[in-house]
Amino acid sequence: MKKVIFAIIVAAAFWFMMFSPWTKEYVNFWITMGIAGVTLILMSAFFGKDLQKHFSFTIKDLLIGISSAAVLYGVFYLGNIFSKLLFDFAQDQVSKIYLMKEGENEWYLGLLLIFLIGPAEEIFWRGYVQRMLEPKYGGWTALIVTALVYALVHIWSFNFMLIMSALVCGTFWGLLYKYNKNLVTLIISHALWDVSVFVLFPII
Repeated sequence: MKKVIFAIIVAAAFWFMMFSPWTKEYVNFWITMGIAGVTLILMSAFFGKDLQKHFSFTIKDLLIGISSAAVLYGVFYLGNIFSKLLFDFAQDQVSKIYLMKEGENEWYLGLLLIFLIGPAEEIFWRGYVQRMLEPKYGGWTALIVTALVYALVHIWSFNFMLIMSALVCGTFWGLLYKYNKNLVTLIISHALWDVSVFVLFPII
């Protein structure tokens, strides 16, 4: 558990640098996110056991990944509509999330999301953290704890909509991992959702 805690602290430090009002002005979000992604993958490979056994590819895995990304996109599309009705601050906070891509090349962002950021987050949060917690605490506890930590590392953004989005995504992909146990499926789902909601089909 010491290695898991250390890895989470390292991840939290990256998220603090990227999102906190005291540090975000001094770093490039996307470069830092790229470095964080590489770091997460390396920690997962060095600290995790038999990580490679959780990668397999079949047509079924591909279809589950694509369809789950579409379902999650639909959840966020509807969630954006209802959140505007419930919270006066929702639109402003969602707009601030999209400001992170302002001035960046969308091809660059799309490739970064598909080939590094999405895969890295799934390999680390589900493939390492959740997987390491399961034998000791059970599947449901591992899922809940991982989803909560995944949401909490976004807390330094002080953006309620972003934190809740991370909680929803963490829970969704945590459930997918619990019942699928295939990181290829999760990577496809996460990468497609990322590029769809953030680059191709923004919800605002």
